[in-house]
This record gives sequence, structure tokens and C-alpha cells, in this order.
Amino acid sequence: MGSRYDHFPKYDDFDPLVPVWCVTPRRGRIIHRFFDTSPFSPSGRYLGLTRLPFENRLPTPGDVAEIVLIDLETGEERVLTKTHGWGTQLGAQVQWGRDDTQLYFNDVDVNSWRAFGVKLNPFSGERKCLDGTVYMVSPDGNWAISPCLLRIGITQSGYGITVPAEFIPLNQGASREDGVYLTNTSTGQCNLLVSFSEILETAKPNLDKNVYKNGDFYGFHVKWNPQGDRIMLVMRWMPRHLNQLTEMHPVNEFLRRIRYPHQINKIHQRMKRNLITMKADGTDIHIAIPSSEWSKGGNHPNWCPDGETIMMNLKYHKDNAMRFVKFRYDGSHSGLISEELRGSGHPSMHKNSRYIVTDAYPWETLSFKDGTVPIRFLDLNTHREETLLRIKVAPRFRSPKNELRIDPHPAWDTSFRYIAINASPNTTRRVYVADLKTLL
Repeated sequence: MGSRYDHFPKYDDFDPLVPVWCVTPRRGRIIHRFFDTSPFSPSGRYLGLTRLPFENRLPTPGDVAEIVLIDLETGEERVLTKTHGWGTQLGAQVQWGRDDTQLYFNDVDVNSWRAFGVKLNPFSGERKCLDGTVYMVSPDGNWAISPCLLRIGITQSGYGITVPAEFIPLNQGASREDGVYLTNTSTGQCNLLVSFSEILETAKPNLDKNVYKNGDFYGFHVKWNPQGDRIMLVMRWMPRHLNQLTEMHPVNEFLRRIRYPHQINKIHQRMKRNLITMKADGTDIHIAIPSSEWSKGGNHPNWCPDGETIMMNLKYHKDNAMRFVKFRYDGSHSGLISEELRGSGHPSMHKNSRYIVTDAYPWETLSFKDGTVPIRFLDLNTHREETLLRIKVAPRFRSPKNELRIDPHPAWDTSFRYIAINASPNTTRRVYVADLKTLL
């Protein structure tokens, strides 16, 4: 019996364990968003993607990307619209709402340089502009949460939206005007759900204000849990000045960061990361992972299917190797998911909580040191893993802070049978789909 993907070219390099297809065989330069949202539409028929306008340089304000729809039944690839609101790592944040008629992404008004989210019906063309930006849409499609996508690039290049430097607001300490934003996707109205000042004042356990007095807080990843009743925030703090002076004007400081990239590395080495959780209404704020734990080495927290616990890569083990660690939203009941399985890449859990899929960075020990990486399939019952496929992700063009890297970001479809991944085996970014039916 044939597969719905038979009209796409097969990927056969390195003898994949499961069937794999390239679902974007035409123009390339195309990515799906991230590992915590599905590029597959709720029905499973379509993929929503971003096509970058180029791959040989970083974006400048006003560069235009494309929002692309792939029909997995017919193989048709269609450009739906264009956008100025994108970055090299997560594109325009393309993702789905409650059904196939709701596709979300970001755009920018190049006259005012105001960033905003868009809700698009890919079939009728009906378009609604939102007051706030979109980082992640709630499971019911009613709400979008986001950090400030203009500020997000201050803490890590390649994320957020590119605008002229003078339009990037800079925070002073724990801002009362910046934090996590909540947008009603029906009305378009956006409100500041919780500020960094509120987090600093109310989070449990308390953050030591003396530790954070000479720096500034910014938002990074924000994520709904699968039930839509809790939110996680990766909150970053950056030292304001390398010499700890406190009177330098913030705009001058931002320009200094741009002009002297070697100093940025020093700032990033001293960055503090706290994983914050809260209820959907912004109350009940907890520090799930404090910077004291994160600083030992860790990345990529993600909600588990139960919506109460979170998993991430963390150097938690006595041998100082990265492992998968799981903990409750309030930071309690933390422990290793497996003694045997090593952590890597961007892990997400199957809805049955038995399996994890993840990738690995090319520089991690689990990769092959030739620009190819494994897409890993982990069975938590047997504590065994298999490599689903091996694929090249090394970009053709380099960038100062690795902004042009290609992360596979393996992401489940809504049925939890297929995964989509980003890769570049033939000089340009493409999206691939693997069928895991025989392993589940």
C-alpha cells in the first residue's frame, strides 16, 4: 500500500531507519518553526513554513520572506503571502490555530517599524492583523503569547524580528513595561500579561535582587503547556556593563554591543537564565529552574504531555554529561528521566510519554563531526535509542554568531506519527518528514 508522501522524493542517505521524504523539493531556502509547535496543520494535510529570501547573509530591516503552504496530499507548494517580520532561526513563527483555516505568523510595518501578528485563512485569503506579536498560539487557538520580538535579539542574534537599531527598546533592570504579552486572537487586543518587575517581586522562591542589580532582564522562549493553562518563560538577565558602571546611556550601551562583538561573548558568558512558570492569567509565578542550576550547562526546556512537568537537557549527572531532566512546574520533584540516555539538541516527548525525539548540534559528542547529525528516537521504557536518520545540517554560509546555522528542530504532527525536520543535505534549507509508524 502506498504512502501519501509517494509524490515527494525519498531521502535515502545513510540508510534511514524509517521512511523519509523531502516535502520541499522545489526552491529551497525553507524552514519550519521550532520543536515545540507543529508545522503540520490540525488535519495533518498541510505544512506551514517560512521561505528565507537568501541564505548567504544576515537579514537587514525590510528584507522580505515568504509564508508557504505545502499540500501533503497533492505535493503542491504555494506562496500565501510575504512578510518583513522574520529571523533566521524561527522564520516568521509560522504556526496553526484551532483548525486548518487559521495560520499565524508575524509581520512588520516598515513605515513605523511596529511588529504585529497576523491570522490568515490560507484558503480564502482573509487576514486579520493583531495588536501583539505571535511566539506561540494556545492549544485552543484563542490566545497568542510572546516576548518582545524587537528586544529578543539583544540576548541572542538570529531570533525575533529585524528592525533598525533605533527602534529597539532597551530595558533598565526589571522593566515594568516589558515581559510576557498576551493577545486575543479573535479581537486582536494585546496586553502585558506579566512584567519582569512583577516576576522579580513575586516569583517563588524569591530572586536575590542584589545579584541582579547591575543588569537588565529580557524575555526569550515562551510556551503554552498542552492544556493551555500554564506558561513557561525563559527569562534572561544580562550585565549592563562589563565594568559594572551604572551611568552609561542604554542606547550607547546597545551600540557598543553591536560594534564590539568580542565583548558580547563576555556578556553572554555572564548571562543568567531562569526558567519561569505561571498560570495562564499570569499568577502563581514560580522559578522552575534557577540560574544556579542552568549555569551548570543546559538548554531547551519543553513541556511534557501532562502539562505539569517540564523536561530539558541539563548537566545534572555526577559525570557532568548532559542528561534529560524532568521537574514539576514549581521546580520540585526533579530527577533524571534516564540514567542511560544522554541529552542533546531539541527534545520533545510523544503524547504517551514513552518516547522522545531529539536532534543534536554538530558540535555535540553524539554527532558525526562532518556536518551531519542524528535524529534520535528514545524509548524511556527500555532506555534504548535508535537513530531514525542521519542528515547534513552544516550551512553553506557562515555567520559571526552562528545565526545562519540549521537546527533540525524535530517536531511531531498532531497524530504523533510523523515528525518534520529542517536540514540542508544539498546546499539549501529544506524540510523533511519521517514516518515513525513502525516504531510506535
